[in-house]
Amino acid sequence: TELARRISEVFAESLGDHHHTQLVGGASEPFYRPARGDVPARLHFRQDFAASALHEVAHWCIAGIERRKQEDFGYHYIAGPRDVEQQAAFFALELRSQSLERAFAHALGLEFQPSADNLQAEIDGFAAAIEAHTPALEAWLAGSAGARARLFIQALKQASKRLTQNQTHSSVQ
Repeated sequence: TELARRISEVFAESLGDHHHTQLVGGASEPFYRPARGDVPARLHFRQDFAASALHEVAHWCIAGIERRKQEDFGYHYIAGPRDVEQQAAFFALELRSQSLERAFAHALGLEFQPSADNLQAEIDGFAAAIEAHTPALEAWLAGSAGARARLFIQALKQASKRLTQNQTHSSVQ
C-alpha cells in the first residue's frame, strides 16, 4: 500500500540510512538479515502491510547491537498453532515490541490491533497487558535505549502531518 511505502521512506530518512538498514516490503514472512560488508541490513515485512512494517521496526529498535548482528535478531520463531505454554511465551516475548508498535501506529494516527499470530489464541488479555505496559514503554523511550524509537516516532508524526495535509489538499481540488 501507499502507507507501507511511506513508512519505508520515513524509516530510511530517519534511521535506515544512518544505520545501514533497509525496510523492505513484499515478503511472505517477516525476516531480518544483518548487514554484510557493503550490503545493508534488510528488515523484511509481510506483503505491503503497514502494521507489519511498524512491527518489524519495533523489533529492530528494541534489538541491541549484538542482536542486530544475528539473523532474525537471534530469535527462534514458533509458528501457530501453539499450545498454551508456547502462546504465553510468545506473548511475553512480544509485549515490548507490540507496545512499541502501538506507539508507532498512534504516531501515524492509526488504530493498533494486537496480534497473537495464532488464530486459536485469546487476545483480550494480551491487549490489556500491552495497555498496562505503557508506563514501562514510556520510561524506556525516555532513556538512551529508546533513542532510535523516539526518533522514528517523531518522524512518523511529521509524516502523518504531511499525509493529512496532502489528503486535505487533494480533496479540496
